[in-house]
Amino acid sequence: MKALADPISGYLDSLIYERKLSKYTWTTYAHELTQLVALAGTRALNTLTPADIREGVIRARAQGLAARSIARRLSVWRSFYRWLALHSVLESNPVAAVRAPKGAKILPKALSVDDARIMMEANPSQAPQALRDCAMVELFYSCGLRLAELIHLDFEYKVQAGGYRSAGWLDLPGKQVHVTGKGNRQRTVPIGRKAMTALQAWLTVRPQFIREDACPLFLSSHGRRISASSVKQRVKRVALTAGIAANVHPHVLRHSFATHVLQSSGDLRAVQEMLGHASISTTQIYTSLDFQHLAKIYDQAHPRARKRS
Repeated sequence: MKALADPISGYLDSLIYERKLSKYTWTTYAHELTQLVALAGTRALNTLTPADIREGVIRARAQGLAARSIARRLSVWRSFYRWLALHSVLESNPVAAVRAPKGAKILPKALSVDDARIMMEANPSQAPQALRDCAMVELFYSCGLRLAELIHLDFEYKVQAGGYRSAGWLDLPGKQVHVTGKGNRQRTVPIGRKAMTALQAWLTVRPQFIREDACPLFLSSHGRRISASSVKQRVKRVALTAGIAANVHPHVLRHSFATHVLQSSGDLRAVQEMLGHASISTTQIYTSLDFQHLAKIYDQAHPRARKRS
């Protein structure tokens, strides 16, 4: 095999045309690979050693990068070198034996049930943008969607010229959404009654936002698919309007969905399916949150746990 002239570009192209990663995921891979190129300097990428990779980990730690972010970086690098071994001369994968530093297990933040209810019901305005924001917030909390999954939802499934196919879409008659999550894993999640009501209200005014592209379920005021930054801003604004002091962003609503469903049902496997986790070990972190909820009730209710006045 010959050495590739530009292995990074070749690998990034394969992510689009072979693995069909989303634009958001592709951008993450591209960023992490620029860090690998910076680490290599003037050397060829296929000459790096495990010692070089460990040096990169040490630098990242010194720069304050979290253990989880370093693990993601190593995962991208490891995947790149596996691809490179199939397309070029590579004696061994220099990242194979390098492990990310262990970080403290940080439990995901979640709203209380009362705060979630207040936030969902704190948007009385009938202005078109307010109806859209209400529908987005309800859908996050009702379905546990990731930010990228929500913004890539189409009004209905589409196959267009040029090979475009909907990554996710609303199934209005079925009262559910079909989404494509991490690792190109597809799943179907039911939509709750309150979220359906909010969606129906948004759909009545949605035609006002349509310009050229009628596919996206959620549109900006300019008629384009709403951006991730806009969604974050709108979610935060809804929370502030509701008087929620916590820093609320889309992932907080996803965590709240998972925590509240698990507290109510105790069905870890069902929550795993609805969240789109590949491994149940990822979902098990919510059992810790559930235990915290139970511990709080115990401290408030048990006569031997209550503080004496």
